[in-house]
Amino acid sequence: MGQSNGATLGVKEGDFSYVDRARLVEALAAAVPPECLLVQQEDLRPYECDGLSIYRQVPMAVVLPRTEEQVVAVLKACHRLKAPVVARGAGTGLSGGALPHAHGVVLSLARFNRILDIDANARLAVVQPGVRNLAISEAVAPHGLYYAPDPSSQIACTIGGNVAENAGGVHCLKYGLTVHNVLRVRGVTIEGEIVEIGSRAPDQPGYDLLALLHGSEGMLAVTTEITVRLTPKPLLARCVLASFDDVAKAGDAVAAVIAAGIIPAGLEMMDQPATAAVEQFVHAGYNLDAAAILLCESDGTPEEVAEEIERMRVVLEASGATEIRIS
Repeated sequence: MGQSNGATLGVKEGDFSYVDRARLVEALAAAVPPECLLVQQEDLRPYECDGLSIYRQVPMAVVLPRTEEQVVAVLKACHRLKAPVVARGAGTGLSGGALPHAHGVVLSLARFNRILDIDANARLAVVQPGVRNLAISEAVAPHGLYYAPDPSSQIACTIGGNVAENAGGVHCLKYGLTVHNVLRVRGVTIEGEIVEIGSRAPDQPGYDLLALLHGSEGMLAVTTEITVRLTPKPLLARCVLASFDDVAKAGDAVAAVIAAGIIPAGLEMMDQPATAAVEQFVHAGYNLDAAAILLCESDGTPEEVAEEIERMRVVLEASGATEIRIS
């Protein structure tokens, strides 16, 4: 989680006012224990960028709080000194969302990594923002549930970062983005005020402020607790692989599938260079002569999957697929 360059919590765009580093470090040292504050260059260097490593900037300090009270104290101190703050999750993002500010502080939520509650009957879990995306699904698997949004970095990315970026994944077409799978967020504003948005209830009355918070890259609040919606694991999942001799035909096939009223669990298209690169890595047996391939996934009960797979096959053949394989 974090902010994009020039859009940092606590500072207006284009405002790069000098911050007194000595005063800032002193204030942060009063807010958190010594082991939660990094100020030496060799300690700051690992935080100079996120997954978009072409842009790098060493911050003045990095804070790794353990409690919400410490988050409040840090943000109040930074607000008082007009120091910009960039919240950070796992730093896996490719948008520069966690790029530090030269005169600011990186607030890492890495130590907020506990799953606080799992309510299998209500199909929800309460987690801290530093919990890995995949760890939620692993924790609730014994209940026959999982957390649906699955960005490609789900093995490492955190749920706090997912909220900040409104992450999706391969299955977002059917199961939605992060915003569609979060019920409640508790966080802290730059002024140090604790706010709660949403509730454990699936449809809270009033303004939909959750939608405003998701994708805001941490500019509105630093999340400290997130209640996520859990989804029952499907009984079966199968995939249709369709090859095309023209990329445009594959694109038209996507539109045709949706127009037919089919909502695949997953729908991915790869052109020839992408297919070759993936095949070199996973050795899946893709058709390397195809101009494009389309992967359509169906999940649900065996009866639902069988019917949907057949409907997909008919649509893909009519759209000009040169080869169709069904897993």
